[in-house]
Amino acid sequence: MITHLSGNVYELSPSSVVIDCNGVGYFATISLQTYTALQNQSKVHLYIQEIVREDAYLLYGFSTKAERELFNLLISVNGLGPASAIMMLSSMSSSEIASAISNGNNLALQKIKGIGAKTAQRIILDLRDKIIHLDYSDSLEKVSGNKTKIEALNALEVLGISKKISEKLMDKILDSNPDIDLEDLIKQTLKNL
Repeated sequence: MITHLSGNVYELSPSSVVIDCNGVGYFATISLQTYTALQNQSKVHLYIQEIVREDAYLLYGFSTKAERELFNLLISVNGLGPASAIMMLSSMSSSEIASAISNGNNLALQKIKGIGAKTAQRIILDLRDKIIHLDYSDSLEKVSGNKTKIEALNALEVLGISKKISEKLMDKILDSNPDIDLEDLIKQTLKNL
């Protein structure tokens, strides 16, 4: 079983990479997260998940072990295949997916192409307890450790305000006033938009 590849980038596209390892080219499907990490690099190291089917021998490449572990968790959900898992990892960062799962935010997962309400609920139900054990649990704790922030982010997301923009503003507000209540946090974030 192939667990990692190290070599030179022979071809790179937003959805795949060919790595030359001592004259042998390995084709691997990648997410946009990994594509971003591989840009402007000639020598790379990828963590590989190998999937053997009756009609195909597939390699999926990841820039971090945590991303590969999340991919494996996602494909363990009934009805969610490798293509959907790669789509999820391309649409959201690993920590955003983990945060959505641990917080039960099925609306965030439903925004991903190909993920409906039932699939989002199944992902949350199957993975909520498992997601805590991943390597990026520090970033997950940072997001999920502050319930006021989570509630405020969800409220602003319902209003149609981008989560990334809201989160940056909230982080600044929370740095200066960590004990702020929910209503004031939302008001101050809206004022700073």
